[in-house]
Amino acid sequence: MSDLFNGLKVMVVDDSKTIRRTAETLLKKQGCDVMTGVDGYDALSKIADYKPDIIFIDIMMPRLDGYQTCALVKSNQAFKKTPIIMLSSKDGVFDKAKGRVVGSDNYLTKPFSRDELLNAISTQLDGNAATAV
Repeated sequence: MSDLFNGLKVMVVDDSKTIRRTAETLLKKQGCDVMTGVDGYDALSKIADYKPDIIFIDIMMPRLDGYQTCALVKSNQAFKKTPIIMLSSKDGVFDKAKGRVVGSDNYLTKPFSRDELLNAISTQLDGNAATAV
């Protein structure tokens, strides 16, 4: 499983320092290159330069929430196909549906385990490989 993640560029956008650190630590142990953002504006300013392979975005953030950030990223032609996984402490049907509407590819409920985080990435990478063929 580790080869799949080696060198993968992952961006984690969350206003919680704990969530950012936890995800960053787990992903770096798998060989990922990780960039973090504290909110939507921070993420948008970094995405164009970093060009992540996959993005995790928290829904509830100050200034620019996860839904707005996701919609902006997906509206950019260069990042339209970049998988975005929404992060939330809520596990509601409405939140998941709203995430789909703005273009998210998956949804992960916090707190997440190492396996849940890695499986979310694997699912997206496997799906992209299948659709790319």
